[in-house]
Amino acid sequence: MWKSIRIIALLLILLVVAINAWRDQNQNWDRPVTVLLHPINADQRSSTQQYIDQLTIDQFKDIQKYLSSAAAPYRIQPVYFYFQLGRPLQQLPPKVPEQAGLIDVILWSLKFRFYAWKNSMRQEGSPSVTLYLNFYDPQFNRILKHSTALEKGRIGSVNLFASSKQAQQNQIVLVHELLHAFGASDKYDLNTGLPLYPQGYADPHLQPLYPQKRAEIMTGHIPLSADKSRMAENLQQTMVSRQTATEIGWLK
Repeated sequence: MWKSIRIIALLLILLVVAINAWRDQNQNWDRPVTVLLHPINADQRSSTQQYIDQLTIDQFKDIQKYLSSAAAPYRIQPVYFYFQLGRPLQQLPPKVPEQAGLIDVILWSLKFRFYAWKNSMRQEGSPSVTLYLNFYDPQFNRILKHSTALEKGRIGSVNLFASSKQAQQNQIVLVHELLHAFGASDKYDLNTGLPLYPQGYADPHLQPLYPQKRAEIMTGHIPLSADKSRMAENLQQTMVSRQTATEIGWLK
């Protein structure tokens, strides 16, 4: 009996994956992009809940403007992003396995897709992307684990600080993961975290090369020297490179 239940559950997950893969073929940037945001009290603290309770959709307008502006150099037609603040969720998305093999990663991605399907509601429509915002009180969580997003399924699990002081850097992380969901690749060394040259540099032809003034959004860090960088303080210190624009389909 348990074997039959497991098989049925796996078939349901595969069905969800197939539906998402069909829906998420190539993004048509001529159509408006709707991004559904689900806040989650990830550390179950009252301070985190207070931060979530004060969230409004107006707090994401800077991201809308940034993305529209970032797309302008690469497209004749403007790009329109609309953010929708969904209902808070109680359950966290499945955690990304650390130092896992291929099978573990595949199983995690299936679980994440099933989680997204299980937490979807008709009233929230059919968003282009759904991001699960996992908030943590920075007083008790100084360092957050890496966020992640899946292009197939257009879903992301984004770890953020529940603090107004961190709001601008939260925006960088959110945009980074949002672009992952559309196919953008990381442009930093996974071992050192340093931006890769030239694809991870906002101005790879700058003379002298260092220090750079801006960060490429898929690194989030401004190179100060060949072996040193700092995180951008806000979206205004970042840009979307030609390579990233090509990966997500802004540029053909």
